[in-house]
Amino acid sequence: MEQKEQVFDHHGIHVHVMKTDKYKTTTIMVMLRAPLEKETVSLRALLPHVLQGGTKQWPSRQKLRVHLDDLYGARLSGDVRKSGEQHVMTFFMDVANERYLRDTDSLLQQALDVLSDVLLHPHTEAGAFVPEVVETEKRTLIQRIESVYDDKMRYANMRATEVMCEGEAYAIPAFGDRSGVEAITPKALYDYYQKLLQTDNIDLYVVGDVDEKVVTDQIHQAFQLNQSNSHEKAVPSKSPSVKDVKVVAEAQEIKQGKLNIGFRTHTHYGDSDYAAMQVFNGLYGGFTHSKLFVNVREKESLAYYAASRLESHKGILMVMAGIEFAKYDRAVEIIQEQFDLMKQGDFTDEEIDQTKSMLRNQLLEASDSASGQIELNYRQVLSGASGSIEDLLQQIDEVSKQEIIEAAKKCELDTIYFLKGDE
Repeated sequence: MEQKEQVFDHHGIHVHVMKTDKYKTTTIMVMLRAPLEKETVSLRALLPHVLQGGTKQWPSRQKLRVHLDDLYGARLSGDVRKSGEQHVMTFFMDVANERYLRDTDSLLQQALDVLSDVLLHPHTEAGAFVPEVVETEKRTLIQRIESVYDDKMRYANMRATEVMCEGEAYAIPAFGDRSGVEAITPKALYDYYQKLLQTDNIDLYVVGDVDEKVVTDQIHQAFQLNQSNSHEKAVPSKSPSVKDVKVVAEAQEIKQGKLNIGFRTHTHYGDSDYAAMQVFNGLYGGFTHSKLFVNVREKESLAYYAASRLESHKGILMVMAGIEFAKYDRAVEIIQEQFDLMKQGDFTDEEIDQTKSMLRNQLLEASDSASGQIELNYRQVLSGASGSIEDLLQQIDEVSKQEIIEAAKKCELDTIYFLKGDE
């Protein structure tokens, strides 16, 4: 399972070639990373979709799609997300491996050319993006932003994060906001795009049964980008110490309450106790055998769902539960009780082994796909950490009970947010 990786810099692009014969396709991913900022977040959220709206060579979305179909149904997509306080724009491309096809010119070269065209040679009019494309994508993005209000689980999670991280970049939603999107003009978006090509940290991954030397030459040929900046590693944001626990309740016309409880873990991906924090979260609320699921949902029937998840690039653990409005006090009480029991070491060796086994399966499953392998590798780029999946599996395997208790003790309760009905 050990992945052979070749890394080199090409005009400011950090290239990773990962040779493997596990897949019948070749996967290419490009990540463009910059700090998460209110001024740029809406521009960055819109850009991947506008760039897929047409290139110089294929000047409409339809012509681009027809060309992708001609490349044996190659797939192309693009989006943004936040990882800690970094805003990451991702382009994904999947193309058949020409070794399994007859009579093809270099399919990988053609795929790299398409991706390069989308990223570096967009269709423009008078030094700006095409107004119709920009307006169409703005409408779609606004619909996407507003759809969060209809999904109350996502809405509660967004609001809990905003309350918890007020004044911190992490509070900014990854897709920006309606007013930010509405204000974007084709010229402003194009000007920002040109600046982004010079200042973003860009990583390009190629994963598949490829000849590293050939791929290197193909990338040199396809991507002519003269970036001035050197590749900087993202610095994990330090979590502030909690002075007072924030308690916020909001009312809306809903049938089921959404309870979100946020903790500061003071542990980030790549830290020496990261594996212990993963095992702690798995025991506390990460899986169906965990404390929250068994006690809050099953034994006390307090919640329709109850779970916790880590944001390891930010150092946050978020507990999420769907509850009846009247059960708020008891739900908060038992979630905190279970947390205190974790700090006291109230869990068995069998539970630890089961959690480690689940974490192991999760990691192996993630590394089973090309995109999963890229994501695991990119976590290290984001954190400046080093080490393979095998190293992480071993670290999880070696976590002791005392280390789990220490991880629990590091966590501080920060925010209790409740979305309730407007009786």
